[in-house]
Amino acid sequence: MNTISSITSPAESMCHQTEQAGYKIKLQAIRKDFRSQNKILTAIENISLEIKEGEFVCIVGPSGCGKTTLLRIVAGLEEKTSGTVSIMHRDCANPLKSTVFQEHSIFPWMTVRNNIAYGLKMRKMPKKLMNEITDHYIHKIGLNKFSDAYPHQLSGGMKQRVSIARAFANDPEILLMDEPFSNLDEQNRFILQMELLRIWEETRKTVVFITHSIDEAIFLSDRVFVMTAHPGTIKANFPVNFPRPRTIEEVRQSEQFQHLLSEIWALLKSEVAN
Repeated sequence: MNTISSITSPAESMCHQTEQAGYKIKLQAIRKDFRSQNKILTAIENISLEIKEGEFVCIVGPSGCGKTTLLRIVAGLEEKTSGTVSIMHRDCANPLKSTVFQEHSIFPWMTVRNNIAYGLKMRKMPKKLMNEITDHYIHKIGLNKFSDAYPHQLSGGMKQRVSIARAFANDPEILLMDEPFSNLDEQNRFILQMELLRIWEETRKTVVFITHSIDEAIFLSDRVFVMTAHPGTIKANFPVNFPRPRTIEEVRQSEQFQHLLSEIWALLKSEVAN
C-alpha cells in the first residue's frame, strides 16, 4: 500500500491512502527560524524540491547554510517554521526513515552484533530472522571477525560501518546521512563510499546525503543539490549520469566529472565569496 506521511512536527505524522504521487520526498517552501537573544535568525528559507523513489541525492553548500537543519526537518528531529514536508510511505507498518550522523551513534555498551540488531529487536522481529539479517550485514561491512567486539575496540572507520549497517538492517524506506564520512581519513572514506554504494545497489533505498565534498557528491549521487549561503535555499541541482555500478577511478577520469566539478565549485565559490 502506498501512503503519504505529511510531517507537521517532529512528533507528528499522518498516513493517508493515496495514488502514486510520483515522488518519495516533497518539500514545499520550507523555512526554519531560530530565536536567539530576542532576535530571529532564519537558517533556511523557501526550500522546495522533489526526490524520487530509490534516488540517491546529495546536498552540498557552504558551511552554515542549513544543510543539517534541512536533513533534521526531513528526519522529523527538528520542527520547521513553515512549509510542507510530504513523504510517500509504502507500508506504515515498516520503518520509514533511518539517520546516520557525522559522529557515529552506536551504543558503547553493545557489541557490533547487538548494535546492528538493535532496530530489529525494537521491532520485536523473530530471533531467527533477526540473526539472519544481522549476519548478512556483518558480512557486508566486512566485520565478521569483530562481530562480538565493543565500540572501544574498533577504529573510527569500523564504527561508522556499524552505523551504516544498523541503518540498512532496519530496512527503512529512506536513509538520511549527515556527513557520515567527514571525520575519516581519505583512504577509509573511499572504502566506505564504495561499501555504501555496494549495499545501496542491492536495496535501492531513497538516500539523502549531506556532504561538504563535491567529489563525494558526484561519485555517490543521481543528483546534486547546491545550497546558497545563509540563509540557505536551493540554488541549483545537477543530474549525475554516470552508469552504475561505479568506481571512483572511472568517475574521476571522465570529462563529465571534471565538468560537473567545475560547475558546482563555481556556484559554491560565488556563495562563499559573498
